[in-house]
Amino acid sequence: MSRRIRARSAEGNPAAPYRSVDSPELKTMMFEECDTIDKLWSRAVGLYATKKCLGTRELLSEEDEVQPNGKVFKKVILGEYKWQTYTDVDRRIVSLGQGLAALGQKPRNNVLMLAETRADWMVTAQTCFKFNYPLVTIYATLGEEAIAHGINESEATHVFTNAELLPKIKNVAGKIPKVQYIIYMEALNGKPAATDGFPAGIQLLSMAQVEEMGSKAENANRPIQPPVPDDLAVIMYTSGSTGLPKGVMIAHRNLIGGMAGQCDRIPGLGPKDTYIGYLPLAHVLELSAEISCLAFGTPIGYSSPLTLSDQSSKIKRGSKGDASVLRPTLMAAVPVIMDRIYKTVMDKVNEGGKWKKAMFNVAYGYKLKLVENGSDTPLLNRSIFKPVRSILGGRIRMMLSGGAPLSATTQRFMNVCFCCPVLQGYGLTETCGAGTVTEVDDLTTGRVGAPLICNEIKLVDWDEGGYTTGDKPYPRGEIVVGGPNITLGYYKNPTQTAEDFREEGGNRWFYTGDIGEFHPDGCLKIIDRKKDLVKLQAGEYVSLGKVEAALKNNSLVDNICVYASSDQHYAIALVVPNHKHLKNLSDKMELKSDQWEELCNNPDLEKEVLKVLHKVAKEAKLERFEIPQKVRLCSENWTPDTGLVTDAFKLKRKNLQSHYSQDIARLYGS
Repeated sequence: MSRRIRARSAEGNPAAPYRSVDSPELKTMMFEECDTIDKLWSRAVGLYATKKCLGTRELLSEEDEVQPNGKVFKKVILGEYKWQTYTDVDRRIVSLGQGLAALGQKPRNNVLMLAETRADWMVTAQTCFKFNYPLVTIYATLGEEAIAHGINESEATHVFTNAELLPKIKNVAGKIPKVQYIIYMEALNGKPAATDGFPAGIQLLSMAQVEEMGSKAENANRPIQPPVPDDLAVIMYTSGSTGLPKGVMIAHRNLIGGMAGQCDRIPGLGPKDTYIGYLPLAHVLELSAEISCLAFGTPIGYSSPLTLSDQSSKIKRGSKGDASVLRPTLMAAVPVIMDRIYKTVMDKVNEGGKWKKAMFNVAYGYKLKLVENGSDTPLLNRSIFKPVRSILGGRIRMMLSGGAPLSATTQRFMNVCFCCPVLQGYGLTETCGAGTVTEVDDLTTGRVGAPLICNEIKLVDWDEGGYTTGDKPYPRGEIVVGGPNITLGYYKNPTQTAEDFREEGGNRWFYTGDIGEFHPDGCLKIIDRKKDLVKLQAGEYVSLGKVEAALKNNSLVDNICVYASSDQHYAIALVVPNHKHLKNLSDKMELKSDQWEELCNNPDLEKEVLKVLHKVAKEAKLERFEIPQKVRLCSENWTPDTGLVTDAFKLKRKNLQSHYSQDIARLYGS
C-alpha cells in the first residue's frame, strides 16, 4: 500500500464517490479554450509546425521464408523512419477534408474507418475532427457479419480502408447498399490495390486521389464548418467480445475530458519523447494516447505487433525491428504483449547456461528488492539489464498497460528489466479509456490507481455476488464512473444505453459491470466481473478471470480460457500451450510424436499439464472449487483473425464456447 492519500470519498462515506485529492473539481480540458479535438490539433500545429509528427518505416524488401514444417511466412527488411512534420500533416488534412466535401460528404454525416494502424489512419481521423465528420471506427479483424453490421448501422456513404483489406470489404459489398465511395490507403509494399469486382454503385479512389481533388482551386476554398464540444467526434464500435459490436457515441468534450485526466498522470510529456504506435487505433486506449501525444508535440512512429522487435515474426532474421530503429521513450501495451516479452526473455535466460542464469537471477532478485523500496541500480541497468532494455530500443522511460489486468509477476519484471515504471490504467470505451491510472511513485502491484482528475468513481452494492460497500477490510462493489468523459451512449441502442448509463446527482454515470475495492489510500483494485462470475451446481461462485490470471503466467501456458457450467460441480480449462515448453514436457515423458496436433490430443500429456496447473493454482491459493479439474490442449493459436479473441486479446467467451463445444462436452463427460 502506498503511504500518500491519492483519492478520498468527498463525504467520508465508502458508498460516496471518490475523487483525486489533486483536483477537487473535475477537470474538463487539457488546455484553456481547446474544447474540441480540432482546436487541440490547431494549437499543436502552431507550436510544433516544423517538428516531426508522424513516421513510417520504408519497406526495402519482402520475401517468402519456408519454415521447417513447410509453411511459408512473409519476412520483411525495413529501412529508416520517414517523417511528416506537423505542417505536412496539416496540409494533408485540409486537402483530404476538402476532397471528401467535393465527393458529397456533409458535416455531421458519418465517415467509416476500417483500417490497420498507420499514419494515414491518424491523418484521416484528424481530418474528420476538423471538418466535423463523425468518425466511425471498426476493428480490422472483425468478421464479415460484424463489418456489414457496423457499416449499415452507421449509414456511412464514405468508407476508408487500407488496400490490404479491400478483399474483405468486397466480400460484403453486396450487403452495404448505402456505401458510395471506398477510399483506400495504398499498400505499404507498393503493390497495386485489387479494385476490381465491386458493385457498379461503389466508386473506389485512393487516398492520394482524394487529397489531390481537395487541393484543386475549385475545391480548396470551401468553407469549413468546425465542430462544437457536444458534436459527435467518434462512434467507436467495440470488439464484440459478447456478441455483435456496439457503437459507443463519443462527443468531442468526452474525449477532451478523458485525455485531460490521462495526461495528468504522464509527467514530462513533450517533444523530447517519442511514442511507438502499434495497437489498433480502433481501440480507445491507442486513439486517446496518440491524440494526446500529438497535442504535446510528441512524434509518433508507427509499427505493428508483427514488426515491433527484432524477434517479431515478420522481421527477417538479422534485421532490425521497429523499436530498435525508433528507440521510443513511451509505449502503451496490453498485458498479453508484456506477458510475451516476459516469457521470451525468461526462455533466453534459461537457455544461457548455469553461470549466466545464476548471474541474471541474482541481479534480478537484488534489484527487485530495491525497486520495491523505491531505489534503483544504475550499474546493473547498464550491464545485466541493458540487453533486455534493447528489445524495445533501450530508451523506454514509461509504459502504460490497459485493456486487461496485468499480473504482478509481469509488472515487476518490466520494472526491473526495462528500468521504467509501468502505469496500470483502468477505463472502458464508454469512459473514453479514462477512469484510473497508477502514479509513477506508486510501487504497488495488482492495483489500477486512483481516479483521474477528470472523473469520480463510486462503488455500488452487488448483493447477488456478495460485494458491498460495508465489507471489511475494504469497501467493495460494482465500479461506477462519472464525469465529463462519460460518453453519450450506444448508437441506435436506447435500451442498452438506459441500462448502462444513468443521470444521478447532476452527473452522468456509467455502470461498468466490473467489481472493485477501494484501499485506504484511495486506489482501486479490480477483483471480479459480473459476467465472469459463474455459480456452480453446489452454489460456489467461480470468477473465471481470477482463475485465468492465476494460471496464465506459467511457462506452459500461452493463453487460457476457464469455463464453468452452472449445472456442473467443477470448472474446466481450454489451454493454448507454449510450443517449446510442451515439447520439452513431451520429451521428458518420452512421447514419440513430433506432430503438434498429436501432442495436443495426447491424453497423457493433458494429465501432466493438469498436474502443473493444479500446482500453480495451489501456490496462488485458489480455492478447491476454483481449480479446473480437466483440461483441453488447443493446437490453434488464438489471434484476432480467428475470432476467438478481440484486437486487445480479450477472450471472446461465447465464440470459444461454440468453437470448442465438442471438447467441452467431452470434458464434462456428456
